[in-house]
Amino acid sequence: MKKGLLLLMVVVLSVFGLSACGGGSSSDGDKTEITYYQFSAPADGKALDEMVKEFEKQNPDIKVKVQTIAYNDYFTKLQTQIAGGDAPDAFELNYETFVQYAEKGVLADLTSYIEKDKDFDPSTLNKQAYDAFKYEDKQYGMVESFSNVVTIYNKDLFDKAGVDYPTADWTWKDEQAAAEKLTDAKNKVWGTSQPVTMNEFYKVAAQNGGSIFNEDMTAATINSPENVEALTHLTSEVTDSKVAPSPSDLSGQLPEDLFMNGQIAMLHTGIWLFDMFQDAPFEWDVQVEAGNTQKATHFFANGIGVSKDSDKKEAAFKFASFMSANEEAAKIRIDNNWELPATENKEILQPYLDATPPDNREAVFESLQYMVLPPVVKDWNKISDYTNSEFEKVLNGASTPEKALKNSEANINETMGFK
Repeated sequence: MKKGLLLLMVVVLSVFGLSACGGGSSSDGDKTEITYYQFSAPADGKALDEMVKEFEKQNPDIKVKVQTIAYNDYFTKLQTQIAGGDAPDAFELNYETFVQYAEKGVLADLTSYIEKDKDFDPSTLNKQAYDAFKYEDKQYGMVESFSNVVTIYNKDLFDKAGVDYPTADWTWKDEQAAAEKLTDAKNKVWGTSQPVTMNEFYKVAAQNGGSIFNEDMTAATINSPENVEALTHLTSEVTDSKVAPSPSDLSGQLPEDLFMNGQIAMLHTGIWLFDMFQDAPFEWDVQVEAGNTQKATHFFANGIGVSKDSDKKEAAFKFASFMSANEEAAKIRIDNNWELPATENKEILQPYLDATPPDNREAVFESLQYMVLPPVVKDWNKISDYTNSEFEKVLNGASTPEKALKNSEANINETMGFK
């Protein structure tokens, strides 16, 4: 019996001895590890790595395991994980999809965590961006960044064609006239390029006084004279005047690739591509997008939600809060040209304004005066897929703007259950 007791003591001491020797393992074991899913975007790899390192430095008891997923596959994988009871502790959501997840009840209510956190002050953030992640007056997400779309233009092509650079008061007519002079079909140079998709159309419609729904969201208004004119403006650049590349012209390339090749003079795209264009072999700048009856510009916001089923909500909230409002995180985002942090701190934002190219970064903030938000409805993705297919038919010559919008309005009313 004594022999057995002695053997037991040796085993116990051996176990403790091994634990003591493996100091690093013991330390890691004491950490709370959270999983974080995010969708990929230009410049975010390096920036996110830096942010995570800084967060773990400030919170040595938390380790963040990041998984980056291509945007086109992201929400399918996220929904599969959630449905299978294996949701990440924290995950990225854009404004357009946030409400869908809040409605499904898969997000943790962060209101109480915010109230208890003495280091987090919502007043330091852009109010519109912060409030974008509220649902039924409760905070179900933490804004991490926001961005918009501007007109990015190749100054060398403008100079070569003898065309004046875009100004903030340009209209569709002004852009069309410039695009016609800039287009050089022989050398495959197009004057402009703009996506013909629902995520672009709702803004273009607003530039002409149109809308997708009525004010109280009880009926679709997409098939209006204003919207027919807006869709005609978008599609005719491809089909009639041919100042914009068609899907076949792109041949699988992205418009930003053609812009970098010096084949597009004006590109309507997001400020998240500034970093990609730093090495462009030509001079370029930006301007507020042209409007028609009024100005209207995109407003995008990305945030982080915490899974309702996570058993590490507090740690996940700390990470989401850090990504949202921490000054070091904001500086890293600006240093990497990765969209805009939601901070209102002008001192932190100043390096963004000072960086070149582009010279006219003021246009980014000027555009915020005219921002319009996409309609937030639970079936927005389904509606967008349908309208995109209708728009594509117009581009391919198989339909007309009038028919595409008539079909889209019927589809929206049916999808939303409107009578």
